[in-house]
Amino acid sequence: MGDSTDPNTMHHSGEWIPPPLIYAVVFAIGFPLQRVFPIGILPKVISRVIAFLCAGITAILAVWSIVWFRRAHTSLLPIKPSTALVTTGPYQFTRNPMYVSLAFLYAGLGLWFDVFWALVLLPVVIVIVRHYIITAEERYLEQKFGEEYLRYKARVRRWL
Repeated sequence: MGDSTDPNTMHHSGEWIPPPLIYAVVFAIGFPLQRVFPIGILPKVISRVIAFLCAGITAILAVWSIVWFRRAHTSLLPIKPSTALVTTGPYQFTRNPMYVSLAFLYAGLGLWFDVFWALVLLPVVIVIVRHYIITAEERYLEQKFGEEYLRYKARVRRWL
């Protein structure tokens, strides 16, 4: 086993904070902000319809991503080694469909519960995930899969 911070000897991406926790913590910050500075988003019916659509997109992307990870026999958990590079299914459109699905879930919940401030904080979540999670994952995948990952990375966008 090598140093867990050395990308040349890493056995996983090195992230120890589950990405959904980042989304959840920042979302939770929106609730007290909404109480102190209440701002409505949209009429309730419209918010609920858009929230429902976000939930549908979340479900489709999440299940589709999991199916392709399972087919490749690789772990969904970032604290475990990747055994295959998944580039098909939703991964042919975005390198991070699970994080995109979490962003849709986050937005849908913000709309459903009428938490304007959570929606305002969504870009903060995306920056944190990009900087702390995706950067580590990309470094690991470059080390693990080399040129194959670099070609994939050049061909497919990080988000959408």
